[in-house]
Amino acid sequence: MTATTNHRLELHALTGAGLRPLALDGAQGSVHDVLELLPPGVYSALRTFGHTRFLMLEAHLDRTQRSMQQLGWSKRLDRDALRRALHATVSAYALPEARVRFDVLPEPATIQGVAADVFLALSPHLPVPDEFLREGVRVELARHLRRDTPRIKTTAFVRARKPLPLNTRENFEGVLLDEQERFLECSSANLGFIRGNELISAGDGVLEGITCLVLRQVAPKLGLRWVDLRLPLAELASVDECFLSSSWRGVVPIVQIESVRIGAGRVGPKVRGLLEAYYDFAQAQARPALA
Repeated sequence: MTATTNHRLELHALTGAGLRPLALDGAQGSVHDVLELLPPGVYSALRTFGHTRFLMLEAHLDRTQRSMQQLGWSKRLDRDALRRALHATVSAYALPEARVRFDVLPEPATIQGVAADVFLALSPHLPVPDEFLREGVRVELARHLRRDTPRIKTTAFVRARKPLPLNTRENFEGVLLDEQERFLECSSANLGFIRGNELISAGDGVLEGITCLVLRQVAPKLGLRWVDLRLPLAELASVDECFLSSSWRGVVPIVQIESVRIGAGRVGPKVRGLLEAYYDFAQAQARPALA
C-alpha cells in the first residue's frame, strides 16, 4: 500500500473489500482537518510509538463501541478489520511516527466514489515541544464551550471547538467549566490538579480519557491518591500543580490558567514525575495493532 499523496497526510476508507486509499491533493493540516469532509460520527485519535505500536488500543476500541451504543446504533464495530487497517496504514507510513484518527459513521458515506462507514486518517506526529514540557504552558477558560454528550466522543464536538486557538505556549488549550464554575476538562484533553498528595480530576461529566487510565495506574507509585472531584474555580489558588493529558500529547504541565499562576508558577516535581512515568509506561506497554 502506498501513501495517498505526499507521504504526510493520508486518508483511507475501510470497505468490505478492504482498505481503499483516497486522494488528498494539496491537503494541509492534521487528521482533524482531513476528516472534516465526513458526515458526523464517533471517533478516536491516537499516536504511534516506535512506528507501528499503539498504547491502550483496546481501550480506544472499547470507548468507540460504547459511544456507538449510547447513540443508539444497532451495529457493532468490526474490531478485527479495524486492527488490520490500523496495522497496515501505520506500517506503510513513510515517517517515523504518525498521528492517527479513525471515524465510524452511522451509515456509509461515499467519498471519491468509495462507500464506507469507517475512515482512517494519518498525519505526522508532532511531539509537544521540549520547552513546553520543561517550562509548562498557559491555558484559557472556554466558558462558551459545552459537550452535549460528554461521555461520547463525537466528531461534532471537534467542529465546535475548532475556532479555539491551540498548542501555543501562551494559549495551549481551552478549559471547560460547568454551570457551578467547576473545572471539567480541556477542549481536547483531560485536566488534572495536584493538591498535596491528591491527584484531582473531574471524574464524571467529562470524556473518558484513555491517558487517564494510564495515569490512574502510575499515580499510586508516585505517592498520589486519585480523587474524582470537580474543583471549583474559586479554589484554584489552593492547587500546587496542574496538567492536561491526551492520547497524542501525553502529559503536558500547566503553570497558568488565564491570569492565575499555578503554585510557584513553574513545573512541579509531581507533574514531572507523572510525565516521566507515562512515557515509561508507553514504551513498555505499547503494542502493534495485530500483536
